[in-house]
Amino acid sequence: MLWFIMIAILVILDQLTKMHVRDNLSLLQQNVVIKDFFYITHVENTGAAFGILKDARIFLISLTVIASAVLIYVMVKNKSKMMRCSIAFILAGAFGNLIDRTLRGRVTDFLEFDVWIWKDYPVFNVADVCVNIGAGLLFIYLIFIYKEPKTAEEMQDLAGEQENVEKQAIEGKQEL
Repeated sequence: MLWFIMIAILVILDQLTKMHVRDNLSLLQQNVVIKDFFYITHVENTGAAFGILKDARIFLISLTVIASAVLIYVMVKNKSKMMRCSIAFILAGAFGNLIDRTLRGRVTDFLEFDVWIWKDYPVFNVADVCVNIGAGLLFIYLIFIYKEPKTAEEMQDLAGEQENVEKQAIEGKQEL
């Protein structure tokens, strides 16, 4: 239940920030936050990340619904808090952009950074940040924490072991 509350809060935050941008900035208007580094720029995107799949609304909506259903199943079945947290972030981002695509036909983006290495980095939103945080946590979980079970009995024991590993990792940080 906690994970679904987290998802709801992040989706609300995403939608409120997008609404604020749409209500206060005209399309392509840019407000300087930190000169030569960070701007709030109102952009509308009919595609996916980095502008790929422009005008593929039905495909992107369908893909999001199917992927979300799979992720919800995995989140409910998995006992690992880190896995659930990572999926919750990914789902929050997916739902935030799904709402825009479904109701408006496009996604509102507004966070723009000019990084000296990559001056034309794509404009993004809170939902995109959520997806990236979730993907990063999932990567860490799969590379450093998850252990593949060998038997059915080990699969049952694995759920408890994963929680212990996560608790030890958290306790280790607290001791530092």
